[in-house]
Amino acid sequence: MTDTPVIQRVRTIVESIASDLELDLYDLEQRGSTLRVTIDTPPGSDAGVDLNQIALATRLISREMDHQDPIPGKYTLEVTSPGVERTLRLPSHFQREIGKTVNVRLADVNAEQRRLEGVLVAAGDTTATLRIGEGDHIVEQVIEIASIDRARTVFVWGPQPKPGGKGTSKKKKKSGASQPSRSATDAQPKPKQTATKESS
Repeated sequence: MTDTPVIQRVRTIVESIASDLELDLYDLEQRGSTLRVTIDTPPGSDAGVDLNQIALATRLISREMDHQDPIPGKYTLEVTSPGVERTLRLPSHFQREIGKTVNVRLADVNAEQRRLEGVLVAAGDTTATLRIGEGDHIVEQVIEIASIDRARTVFVWGPQPKPGGKGTSKKKKKSGASQPSRSATDAQPKPKQTATKESS
């Protein structure tokens, strides 16, 4: 996927600011008049991006966009985090989510099995490999990233055993200690802040 010249200029601006904030530019899309910037903490971080970081990034990006004016006309700047269940659109997205359960929908409506779900076990520049099934019925399927219509990670609630006793029921999903050991920010809905800018 090749960036347009406008997106290339915006990417340079945003990557510099994200780096200064010790964050990563996860994704950058322009849909109509909306420029969506998705930022994240670096791979392997204990916590996700919080609302304060998003608010600060929004201010800094908006100010620099006003200064450099890389986009002609009016547009809406939206700065957000990937959220708990994140969209996988680029090879780099798949590469940083290895080991997680992902849901994939293929672009080919005539595919024998259009929807797939499994553990992402490998990813390169052009393909992603899913481990699908359980027990004696596990297969690994290599998928061309270009053939994917939509893909996202799946947030899996793991069973939490009680100390010295029985495991918890899978039907119970309580907050706090009964949740899997993930950061509070990672388990919250995707925070989002927007800023609107009109070019002069």
